[in-house]
Parts: sequence; C-alpha cells; structure tokens
Amino acid sequence: MTTTLRPTGPIQQGADGAKIRAYDVCDNGRPVGAVEIGTDPAFGARAGVLRALRIDGPSRRRGRGTIAALAAEEVLRGWGCAQVRLTAPADDPAALGLAAVLGYAERSRNMLKRLPGTPPALPDTVTARPMSDEEYARWDRASRVAYAQNWIEQGVPEDQARRKSDLDHSTNLPDGLATEGAHMHVLLREDRVVGHVWVARHGVTAEDTVAYVFDVEVREEHRGQGHGRALMLQAENIALASGERRIGLHVFADNVPALRLYESLGYEPTMYNLAKDL
Repeated sequence: MTTTLRPTGPIQQGADGAKIRAYDVCDNGRPVGAVEIGTDPAFGARAGVLRALRIDGPSRRRGRGTIAALAAEEVLRGWGCAQVRLTAPADDPAALGLAAVLGYAERSRNMLKRLPGTPPALPDTVTARPMSDEEYARWDRASRVAYAQNWIEQGVPEDQARRKSDLDHSTNLPDGLATEGAHMHVLLREDRVVGHVWVARHGVTAEDTVAYVFDVEVREEHRGQGHGRALMLQAENIALASGERRIGLHVFADNVPALRLYESLGYEPTMYNLAKDL
C-alpha cells in the first residue's frame, strides 16, 4: 500500500492572504479520500490548518488517515508553517483518536449550554450594570494585551498572537460599546467594580445563532469569592433578554478553574481545538 496526496487544483489565496489547497488521498494512484489544508488568516502565514480529512468507508481503519495527515503536515512545512491546528467535534471519537496518535494537544475547547426559561438571580451581595465609556476604554487597552498573552502561553509565536488579538477585537467590536448585539456589563459589590462580562450574538450558521461569552474576568483582588459564577449568571440574563436560548464560550485548556466553573454551570464541550508544532 502506497498512500500519497495528489492536488486537485492550484493553491487558492483569499483577499486576507490565507492559502487553501485540496488534495485527493490516493492508494497506489486510486483516490480513497480527500484532505484540505490552509493557513490561518487570524494567526498569519506561519500558522497551518488541517481543515478537513476524509477517508472513504471501505478504505478506513488501514492507517491511510494517519499517513495522509502526516503528508499534509509535510506540505505545510514546505509552506513555511511552524505550527498546525485542527478542530475535532466532541462527539467524534475517531477524529479525537487520530489527533492524539498524531501528537496534537488540546489548546482550548468550545462549550455550549441550553438556557432555562427563567432568568437566574444574582447573589444578594452583588449587582450588575452596563459598562461606561471610560471603563470600556480601559478594558480595550488591557484586553488586547491579555488576550494575546493567552495565546502566547499556548505556544503561539508573539507576532501571531498579537495579530489574532487585534483581528478578533476589531472584528467583534467594530463600533466599540455601540456595536450592534454586543453587551458589556460590570459586576459591583458595595459599589466597587469586581469584574466584567462581554456577551454578544454569535452565528453558528447564517440562520442559527447563540449568545456567546467573548470575555469574562474577575479582578485579581476579588477572586475566590464567587464573583465568576455571578458574572456567568449575568451572562445568562443578558442572553435571555436578547431572545437567545443557548449560550456558548471558548476556554483555554490550561484554565482549569474556569473550566470547572463552566462544567458546574451545565456547559458541555462541542469542539476541541488541537495544535502541534511542526
């Protein structure tokens, strides 16, 4: 058995500079599947993506998927990529198993919760209100740095991390606090701000949306007092007031306290984001 990749067309390059190329996975010259690779516009030209991999039914479980993935990684090395990432649905054990065999490690996960019909009550010790313009300006400066640092700690090169941070902020908040569908609230205890949460409508597809927690943080000196849970309850209130019945989020794998909080609130993983160095 000789498994190889055969291009199905030229490299495509979008307006954002990202490359994409599709290949047939061939066994002795006969197509038995397909793979698509690319670069990630959010992180830059040195960040590769294994976008899709399929081995047709009769040819599965013979190691062709592993060989095809390794061959795709070699192409990405030739493109100058230093890392490669992929996403695997939480309900696809075959994809997760293949990623583990190939040496991919979890970088983060996406989670989702179906909301109850009744808005949750906040603890009596805290209240919430919309963020002011002055608070937003301070948050924006600090958040861009902190978000980039999160990616750096996941092994992403600094230039890619800063690119990702700037792109995400400008895409998701093009008009700042006035961005349609965006809600930024602060949590107060005894009239002191102890944390914030940013919730906005997010499209799963053009017709299917959920509320999404883009950022939530408790100030360091106020942690360990249940304020993170209160902020997440406020996020549910924002979502329900916006007419959404589901709420999602993204969490880094090494943020164990946050992960445990979300699990305790009923969030379940939907997608695992995995990566490896090339």
